[in-house]
Amino acid sequence: MTEPSDSRVGLYIDFDNIVISRYQQLHGRNAFQRDGIRNFDRSSADADAGVAARLNAATVDFNAIIDFAASFGTLVVNRAYADWSVPVNASYQRQLMSRAVDLTQLFTTTTRGTKNGADIRLAVDVVEDLFRLPDLTHIIIVAGDSDYIALAQKSKRLGRFVVGIGVAGSTSTSLAAACDEFEDYDSLPGIVKVTASAPAPVAAAAAEKSPSGRKAPEPAVEQLQTPPIKARLLTTVPMFSHTEDSQFDEPEPAEDTDPQVIATELLVRALKIGHAKGDADEWLNTGAVKTQMRRMDPSFNEKPLGFRSFTDFLSSRSDVAELDEDGPQRLIRLRPEANAGY
Repeated sequence: MTEPSDSRVGLYIDFDNIVISRYQQLHGRNAFQRDGIRNFDRSSADADAGVAARLNAATVDFNAIIDFAASFGTLVVNRAYADWSVPVNASYQRQLMSRAVDLTQLFTTTTRGTKNGADIRLAVDVVEDLFRLPDLTHIIIVAGDSDYIALAQKSKRLGRFVVGIGVAGSTSTSLAAACDEFEDYDSLPGIVKVTASAPAPVAAAAAEKSPSGRKAPEPAVEQLQTPPIKARLLTTVPMFSHTEDSQFDEPEPAEDTDPQVIATELLVRALKIGHAKGDADEWLNTGAVKTQMRRMDPSFNEKPLGFRSFTDFLSSRSDVAELDEDGPQRLIRLRPEANAGY
């Protein structure tokens, strides 16, 4: 149950903005359009392997964004705006729906897509919510577009704390200045650092001619592929309300779904967020840590995992977290070696 004193947060995601910005951050200016990502279906049998590899490397971790948003309070509005019939957008649906994100459909009416439609629809919804939900304390806008400057300023004038999240290199400095707090996507706890690649050499290779006058052969697929990225395990379905297997309409990804492992990763993510808001070595109150874990995954419960109390659960994770029970309050902090391993 939400406590009356809790901060109440509205999260609004300009989906195309963040996905396109991330792809072009890693693969060069206009790479999204050049590679035809909007209509690219990586599951197709004839999909270009090089483009698929670049797209996989640029996958946006929306779980990390939602986790960070939940650190400000209870998420009472959680929306993402896009045309969800587009293959690249549809591939995120399971991840977003598992976190209770409201997928707002924007229908494409022009050849340029839904870019302006997302800006206007998101801004209209935020303004409506500001007046319809007077207890809304925080507005979090996931975008870097300067079109949202007026929205951020209006939200602040109406007494809300405004947070922006955007991709470095594609974020308006004026938008960042208009917010109370702004975070780069790469700086969010849990985001795996990825090195930007050089622009794809396919076009240049095709233009080169051999001495005989014929086109030089295209480079092998291996030359175009981005090195595999180690991504953290995503909690895509509730795992803590029970310990038995559940049946879902869609097949589960072939990942480790051991509830104990997922609980440990949830704890580490919560501690990283807590440390990100203060000193890296700062001791955190265990009650605040549990609250953060429940905000990130409301289905978390230590009892189905075999622990009588949350303190017992924390004590069992001594390899990743250090517990201090000597003072009047129980305190916890992440071990440095665990921070590097997750």
